[in-house]
Amino acid sequence: MGSRNKLRFDSRADSTSKPLVSRYLETMKTRKILGVSLSLILINLAAIMERADENLLPSVYKEVSEAFNAGPSDLGYLTFIRNFVQGLSSPLAGVLVINYDRPAVLTIGIFCWALSTAAVGASQYFLQVAMWRAVNGFGLAIVIPALQSFIADSYKDGVRGAGFGLLSLVGTVGGIGGGVLATLMGGQQFWGIPGWRCAFLMMATLSVLIGFLVFLFVIDPRKLTSVSHSTSENFDRDELVEKVNTSVSSVWRESWMATKAVIKVPTFQIIVLQGIVGSLPWTAMVFFTMWFELIGFDHNSTAALLSLFAIGCAVGSFLGGVVADRISQTYPHSGRIMCAQFSAFMGIPFSWFLLKVIPQSVSSYYTFAVTLMLMGLTISWNATAANGPMFAEVVPAKHRTMIYAFDRAFEGSFSSFAAPLVGILSEKMFGYDSKSIDPVKGSPREALALSRGLLSMMAVPFGLCCLFYTPLYKIFKRDRENARLASLKEEEMF
Repeated sequence: MGSRNKLRFDSRADSTSKPLVSRYLETMKTRKILGVSLSLILINLAAIMERADENLLPSVYKEVSEAFNAGPSDLGYLTFIRNFVQGLSSPLAGVLVINYDRPAVLTIGIFCWALSTAAVGASQYFLQVAMWRAVNGFGLAIVIPALQSFIADSYKDGVRGAGFGLLSLVGTVGGIGGGVLATLMGGQQFWGIPGWRCAFLMMATLSVLIGFLVFLFVIDPRKLTSVSHSTSENFDRDELVEKVNTSVSSVWRESWMATKAVIKVPTFQIIVLQGIVGSLPWTAMVFFTMWFELIGFDHNSTAALLSLFAIGCAVGSFLGGVVADRISQTYPHSGRIMCAQFSAFMGIPFSWFLLKVIPQSVSSYYTFAVTLMLMGLTISWNATAANGPMFAEVVPAKHRTMIYAFDRAFEGSFSSFAAPLVGILSEKMFGYDSKSIDPVKGSPREALALSRGLLSMMAVPFGLCCLFYTPLYKIFKRDRENARLASLKEEEMF
């Protein structure tokens, strides 16, 4: 009883002695807007900026190609460099989040990608663009796993799919904004500066602003949980300080233990395997903007088509999460897997119809529009319906950032090869020639070559992705129960 009274007395003393600014910040951190915590709102804003930043460069591939005299394979290498560095650096996010508050980790990543985005907009040589795209990948490697684990800790098992779906939904809104902004500004000039460069500088400025807000106002869900545990177990201040010092001194030991615990989970291994293959089509899709412009669509029409696809993906990702939550209540060990397989399978007919059947002409605008919308609605379920929620259920809560980090490490590293492969196939196998492109009217011949390269990297990987989910029907249940037992043991020890 004395310890609890001491804790409460110290809390009151601290609150009266804190400066007015500190008390205002603490009040703001716990504030809710329309029933949603300010932390979750800002986390979703960070997701918006992250997706907007990802979509910037692919949306101005044509302008960058002209500015640096680069072909599809060169542009593909830019995506490869960013994704490869992002994949290799992702485990760092797991190490950082084990020992530091996620808002601070997120802020570091956001500032890193903002700096690199501004630097790409100011680059004068292709090699400079490549270098800063690598730095951009490093920043995203820190941010994305931390965002995912933040959402996993903020929602319960039964509604976690909807939580990931909402994150994907608002993130896609950012992707639409970033893509449309860059596409519309790409062919313009502002104060004598090419529009695509202005778009990069504008996005960097907004990212820095969001980074400051995240650092100031976001509360790590683990902090709330640790305070609750500390109060219920009557820890005094000296005991809490001792626990913090112990955890900091054993950073590498805990990181290594978390790494081993995550990698040996069979569900993680299978989801990563399907993700390595399943992310190839999404990486290849960075060429959609260039493909439509080669067909002959102007900037506005291209932006509209890609916006429809992005809207379809946004709604589809949220819908997939909600549907999977409902089905998993009836089929707790297989519902999410069925939803993921349905979504992956739908990528096959839609890729074939989009890239092979529809006449590649500006007169096919409405056919492209309807196809892209329906395609986005159906092929975007996997991450929100299955991967994100299932990862959260097969490891203890303290290892969640690490499992998302290693997922990004493996998927990002291998999928990064898709973009340059599309360029190489288009140029070497299907006859793409960047020198024969009309800057205004495009080039139907090169559009056809690029579409064949895209189809090669989309239809088959979608099919393999669907197939690779199958072993989870047997394995997921066992891993889920093991994680629950491990969590119960940790709570008893605590």
